[in-house]
Amino acid sequence: MTDFSLLTRPAHELAELLRTGDVTSEELTLMHLSQIEALNPALNAFLVVDADGALATARDVDARLAAGEELGPLAGVPIAIKDNFCTRDLPTTCGSRMLEGWVPPYDATIITRLRDADLVILGKTNMDEFAMGSSTETSAFGLTRNPWDTDRIPGGSGGGSSAAVAGFLAPLAVGSDTGGSIRQPGAVTGTVGVKPTYGGVSRYGVVAMASSLDQPGPVARTVLDAALLHEVMAGHDPMDSTSINEPVPALAEAARSRDVSGMRVGVVKELGGEGYDEAVEARFLEAVELLKEAGAEVIEVSCPHFTYALSAYYLIHPAEVSSNLARFDAMRYGLRLGDDGSNGAEAVTAITRGEGFGREVKRRLIIGTHALSSGYHDQYYGSAQKVRTLVAQDFDAAFEQCDVLVSPTTPTPAFRIGERMDDPLAMYKADLCTIPSNLAGNASASFPVGVSAEGLPIGLQVMAPPMADDRLYRVGGWLESVMEQAWGGPLLQQMAPLAGTKAVHQ
Repeated sequence: MTDFSLLTRPAHELAELLRTGDVTSEELTLMHLSQIEALNPALNAFLVVDADGALATARDVDARLAAGEELGPLAGVPIAIKDNFCTRDLPTTCGSRMLEGWVPPYDATIITRLRDADLVILGKTNMDEFAMGSSTETSAFGLTRNPWDTDRIPGGSGGGSSAAVAGFLAPLAVGSDTGGSIRQPGAVTGTVGVKPTYGGVSRYGVVAMASSLDQPGPVARTVLDAALLHEVMAGHDPMDSTSINEPVPALAEAARSRDVSGMRVGVVKELGGEGYDEAVEARFLEAVELLKEAGAEVIEVSCPHFTYALSAYYLIHPAEVSSNLARFDAMRYGLRLGDDGSNGAEAVTAITRGEGFGREVKRRLIIGTHALSSGYHDQYYGSAQKVRTLVAQDFDAAFEQCDVLVSPTTPTPAFRIGERMDDPLAMYKADLCTIPSNLAGNASASFPVGVSAEGLPIGLQVMAPPMADDRLYRVGGWLESVMEQAWGGPLLQQMAPLAGTKAVHQ
């Protein structure tokens, strides 16, 4: 029988139990595989589970620990991987028929670092097709459900990773954040989701969607777990031309400090008000008051160009999508249809793309191609890039006054499955608060701050200057300690008895 109480323990506690010999990595891995077997049919968080590979890694870690070898701080802990990271021994589909069954010939840099740090890779998690979506409903392999309420979305595009962590199928996960795809799922599932500084974590081997916006990051149940995983993932990579060659800040140390006294915290005026759920605003304002009580200086700041960030993003992002997805031409790898001898190369490409790409991908490809077309490049794409510069300047001005900025992570808690599928603009607005940080490239994270009247998680976003990621963890660690005192333990522990039964996911 699965020891569910052990499944709910934070990753850093599991690692300590492994070091003391109170549990083995093989036992932990088997427990999580059992949980996946029981709950994944209802949640659809995992697309591929690598039981044999995970157990082989776990047994190797156990043997080395038994021999007295010193291993990394997360050695032997299971982890889930979003399915847009190249893995040499597992399919990488990006949630699309276009790459169904494709197994890369190499590992992404992050995967290499996870293997070197002896984490146990359980498998690959579901995602919106090519990371385009805010609900994980556009995956070609079925939608993913939120463990808190399976009639609701788990966020997107990385809903598989957030659902796996929130549903106790994995203690840790890796995601990618292009416009909020780690933070927005974090907010609606009660998990910790971090978008590192752009260039702070390597993008090599992450299937590109929008290259100037994509950024891998950690998904966890506690702030310290996210910090420890972030430290494993981060650092300069010569294979990534955008990688920053600077030391990684002391993230775990910051998470443990749990002290915000003297910090200058800016409340962004433009990220709130009309259109924001009452419970979201209430939990946010309560957290701001707690910051004041803890000795932080709270300042209201104005970032006027944040108002235009969503519009700019949905020109820049589709334009880069149009460029990056041009490689899927049915000629080199991936899906190939219509090649029966009756069609030329152009027809084969058209047939394959027509069948291989889903509706949302096609929508963004059309928008992006139009924005880059002759006569419209300057009018649309060029203007959007100017707005991007203005957004970055707003951040610079705000960070002259403040150490960090705060806002709600999302305007609403998790919405119902199907509610926004026919309303793209409403779907895009789910990323209203998260997009500015992607445009500017600064660090940002979402931390749980409570629940709505319906019992749905709500997140608070913390934003920090580039390469000041440690400030996120300093605020997050303090916030977590305060919230746990109020809740009597971690937020996700409130749903633990429910998540342990299959009935809650029916």
